[in-house]
Amino acid sequence: MKFILLVEGDTEHAALPEFLRRWFDPRLARRVGVKAVNLFGSGEYVKEVVKMAAKELCAPRQHEIIAVIGLLDLYGLPDNFFPPDIASAPDRYSWAKKELEKRVGNSKFRQFFAVYETEAWLLSDSSIFPRNVRDAFPSTVTHPESVNFKQPPAQLLEKLYQQKLRRPYRKKVDGRILFNKLDPGVAYQKCPRLKEMLDEMLRLAKDSGN
Repeated sequence: MKFILLVEGDTEHAALPEFLRRWFDPRLARRVGVKAVNLFGSGEYVKEVVKMAAKELCAPRQHEIIAVIGLLDLYGLPDNFFPPDIASAPDRYSWAKKELEKRVGNSKFRQFFAVYETEAWLLSDSSIFPRNVRDAFPSTVTHPESVNFKQPPAQLLEKLYQQKLRRPYRKKVDGRILFNKLDPGVAYQKCPRLKEMLDEMLRLAKDSGN
Protein backbone atom coordinates (compact mmCIF):
# COMPACT_ATOMS: atom_id res chain seq x y z
CA MET A 1 0.00 0.00 0.00
CA LYS A 2 1.21 3.50 -0.73
CA PHE A 3 0.46 7.19 -0.88
CA ILE A 4 0.85 9.20 -4.07
CA LEU A 5 2.28 12.62 -3.21
CA LEU A 6 1.68 15.34 -5.79
CA VAL A 7 4.24 18.12 -5.34
CA GLU A 8 5.34 21.26 -7.14
CA GLY A 9 9.14 21.15 -7.05
CA ASP A 10 12.39 19.22 -7.20
CA THR A 11 13.18 19.49 -3.47
CA GLU A 12 9.86 18.01 -2.43
CA HIS A 13 10.11 15.32 -5.09
CA ALA A 14 13.61 14.30 -4.00
CA ALA A 15 13.37 14.62 -0.22
CA LEU A 16 9.82 14.17 1.04
CA PRO A 17 9.14 10.47 0.36
CA GLU A 18 11.95 9.37 2.68
CA PHE A 19 11.12 12.10 5.23
CA LEU A 20 7.50 10.92 5.38
CA ARG A 21 8.46 7.24 5.57
CA ARG A 22 10.63 8.00 8.60
CA TRP A 23 7.50 9.39 10.24
CA PHE A 24 5.25 6.46 9.34
CA ASP A 25 7.56 3.47 9.85
CA PRO A 26 7.58 3.41 13.68
CA ARG A 27 3.85 4.12 13.85
CA LEU A 28 2.49 1.46 11.49
CA ALA A 29 2.49 -2.33 11.62
CA ARG A 30 3.42 -2.56 7.94
CA ARG A 31 5.56 -0.27 5.83
CA VAL A 32 3.69 2.17 3.62
CA GLY A 33 5.23 3.52 0.42
CA VAL A 34 5.29 7.14 -0.71
CA LYS A 35 5.61 7.88 -4.42
CA ALA A 36 6.18 11.55 -5.28
CA VAL A 37 5.03 13.04 -8.60
CA ASN A 38 6.49 16.43 -9.56
CA LEU A 39 4.10 18.81 -11.32
CA PHE A 40 6.82 21.46 -11.77
CA GLY A 41 5.52 24.67 -10.23
CA SER A 42 2.39 25.88 -8.52
CA GLY A 43 0.85 27.14 -11.76
CA GLU A 44 1.22 23.78 -13.46
CA TYR A 45 0.09 22.03 -10.29
CA VAL A 46 -3.19 23.95 -10.24
CA LYS A 47 -3.75 23.22 -13.94
CA GLU A 48 -2.81 19.54 -13.78
CA VAL A 49 -3.90 18.33 -10.34
CA VAL A 50 -7.34 17.13 -11.45
CA LYS A 51 -5.90 15.13 -14.36
CA MET A 52 -3.00 13.71 -12.36
CA ALA A 53 -5.13 12.69 -9.38
CA ALA A 54 -7.59 10.96 -11.71
CA LYS A 55 -4.75 9.22 -13.55
CA GLU A 56 -3.37 7.77 -10.32
CA LEU A 57 -6.76 6.82 -8.87
CA CYS A 58 -7.84 5.09 -12.07
CA ALA A 59 -4.58 3.20 -12.62
CA PRO A 60 -4.64 -0.62 -12.89
CA ARG A 61 -3.23 -1.00 -9.36
CA GLN A 62 -5.44 1.69 -7.84
CA HIS A 63 -6.43 -0.69 -5.02
CA GLU A 64 -2.88 -0.31 -3.68
CA ILE A 65 -3.25 3.46 -3.26
CA ILE A 66 -4.28 4.63 0.20
CA ALA A 67 -4.81 8.20 -1.00
CA VAL A 68 -3.46 10.85 -3.31
CA ILE A 69 -2.02 13.68 -1.23
CA GLY A 70 -1.52 17.09 -2.79
CA LEU A 71 1.10 19.40 -1.27
CA LEU A 72 1.74 22.99 -2.29
CA ASP A 73 3.58 25.92 -0.76
CA LEU A 74 0.96 28.44 0.31
CA TYR A 75 3.43 31.19 -0.61
CA GLY A 76 3.67 30.03 -4.21
CA LEU A 77 0.03 30.51 -5.16
CA PRO A 78 -0.58 33.81 -6.98
CA ASP A 79 -2.96 36.38 -5.53
CA ASN A 80 -5.34 36.00 -8.49
CA PHE A 81 -5.92 32.35 -7.57
CA PHE A 82 -7.95 33.54 -4.57
CA PRO A 83 -11.19 35.53 -4.41
CA PRO A 84 -10.47 39.22 -3.66
CA ASP A 85 -11.81 38.97 -0.10
CA ILE A 86 -9.56 36.02 0.83
CA ALA A 87 -6.32 37.59 2.07
CA SER A 88 -5.11 36.14 5.37
CA ALA A 89 -2.99 32.98 5.47
CA PRO A 90 -5.56 30.92 7.45
CA ASP A 91 -8.37 32.00 5.11
CA ARG A 92 -6.29 31.25 2.03
CA TYR A 93 -5.33 27.84 3.40
CA SER A 94 -8.94 26.91 4.14
CA TRP A 95 -10.34 28.24 0.87
CA ALA A 96 -7.65 26.69 -1.36
CA LYS A 97 -7.88 23.30 0.35
CA LYS A 98 -11.64 23.16 -0.20
CA GLU A 99 -11.37 24.50 -3.74
CA LEU A 100 -8.79 21.98 -4.98
CA GLU A 101 -10.46 19.05 -3.23
CA LYS A 102 -13.74 20.09 -4.85
CA ARG A 103 -12.11 20.27 -8.28
CA VAL A 104 -10.65 16.78 -7.95
CA GLY A 105 -13.90 15.45 -6.51
CA ASN A 106 -12.60 12.13 -5.19
CA SER A 107 -12.82 10.97 -1.58
CA LYS A 108 -9.29 9.51 -1.83
CA PHE A 109 -7.75 12.91 -2.52
CA ARG A 110 -6.53 15.31 0.17
CA GLN A 111 -4.99 18.72 -0.43
CA PHE A 112 -2.51 20.23 2.03
CA PHE A 113 -0.27 23.27 2.07
CA ALA A 114 3.11 24.01 3.59
CA VAL A 115 2.85 27.29 5.47
CA TYR A 116 4.43 29.17 4.00
CA GLU A 117 6.89 26.83 2.26
CA THR A 118 8.25 23.35 2.98
CA GLU A 119 11.48 25.08 4.09
CA ALA A 120 9.52 26.12 7.20
CA TRP A 121 9.73 22.49 8.31
CA LEU A 122 13.51 22.70 8.10
CA LEU A 123 13.52 25.76 10.34
CA SER A 124 11.94 23.67 13.10
CA ASP A 125 15.38 22.28 13.99
CA SER A 126 18.21 24.81 13.86
CA SER A 127 20.80 22.12 14.68
CA ILE A 128 20.66 20.74 11.13
CA PHE A 129 22.08 23.99 9.68
CA PRO A 130 25.68 25.20 9.53
CA ARG A 131 26.51 27.00 12.76
CA ASN A 132 27.00 30.42 11.17
CA VAL A 133 23.55 30.20 9.62
CA ARG A 134 21.67 28.98 12.67
CA ASP A 135 23.31 31.60 14.90
CA ALA A 136 21.80 34.27 12.65
CA PHE A 137 18.24 32.95 12.72
CA PRO A 138 15.67 35.59 13.73
CA SER A 139 13.43 34.92 16.73
CA THR A 140 10.50 34.15 14.42
CA VAL A 141 11.92 30.70 13.63
CA THR A 142 10.77 29.58 17.08
CA HIS A 143 7.42 29.24 15.30
CA PRO A 144 8.54 28.19 11.79
CA GLU A 145 5.14 28.56 10.14
CA SER A 146 5.12 32.24 11.14
CA VAL A 147 8.01 32.98 8.73
CA ASN A 148 5.65 34.55 6.27
CA PHE A 149 4.72 36.02 2.90
CA LYS A 150 7.01 39.06 3.39
CA GLN A 151 10.15 36.96 3.80
CA PRO A 152 9.22 33.31 3.27
CA PRO A 153 11.52 30.58 4.58
CA ALA A 154 13.47 29.94 1.35
CA GLN A 155 14.19 33.65 0.96
CA LEU A 156 15.35 33.81 4.57
CA LEU A 157 17.71 30.89 3.98
CA GLU A 158 18.98 32.43 0.74
CA LYS A 159 19.77 35.66 2.59
CA LEU A 160 21.55 33.91 5.48
CA TYR A 161 23.54 31.52 3.29
CA GLN A 162 24.78 34.47 1.23
CA GLN A 163 25.65 36.51 4.31
CA LYS A 164 27.22 33.77 6.41
CA LEU A 165 28.53 31.20 3.91
CA ARG A 166 29.09 33.46 0.90
CA ARG A 167 27.14 31.15 -1.36
CA PRO A 168 23.49 30.67 -2.37
CA TYR A 169 21.08 28.34 -0.66
CA ARG A 170 20.51 25.56 -3.21
CA LYS A 171 16.95 24.38 -2.71
CA LYS A 172 17.38 20.99 -4.38
CA VAL A 173 20.86 20.10 -3.07
CA ASP A 174 20.88 21.76 0.35
CA GLY A 175 17.18 21.07 0.88
CA ARG A 176 17.62 17.33 0.37
CA ILE A 177 20.62 17.19 2.71
CA LEU A 178 18.75 19.11 5.39
CA PHE A 179 15.59 17.01 5.08
CA ASN A 180 17.73 13.88 5.50
CA LYS A 181 18.98 15.33 8.80
CA LEU A 182 15.59 16.56 10.02
CA ASP A 183 13.74 14.48 12.60
CA PRO A 184 10.10 14.50 11.42
CA GLY A 185 9.00 14.31 15.05
CA VAL A 186 10.62 17.68 15.76
CA ALA A 187 8.95 19.29 12.76
CA TYR A 188 5.64 17.69 13.78
CA GLN A 189 5.81 19.38 17.18
CA LYS A 190 6.60 22.85 15.83
CA CYS A 191 4.57 23.03 12.59
CA PRO A 192 0.81 22.70 13.17
CA ARG A 193 -0.07 22.48 9.47
CA LEU A 194 2.48 19.71 8.94
CA LYS A 195 1.03 17.96 12.00
CA GLU A 196 -2.42 18.21 10.44
CA MET A 197 -1.20 16.53 7.26
CA LEU A 198 0.74 13.78 9.05
CA ASP A 199 -2.14 13.01 11.41
CA GLU A 200 -4.55 12.66 8.49
CA MET A 201 -2.17 10.49 6.48
CA LEU A 202 -1.54 8.27 9.50
CA ARG A 203 -5.27 7.88 10.06
CA LEU A 204 -5.81 6.96 6.40
CA ALA A 205 -2.98 4.42 6.53
CA LYS A 206 -4.38 2.78 9.65
CA ASP A 207 -7.89 2.73 8.22
CA SER A 208 -6.51 0.90 5.18
CA GLY A 209 -5.24 -1.90 7.44
CA ASN A 210 -1.61 -0.90 7.94
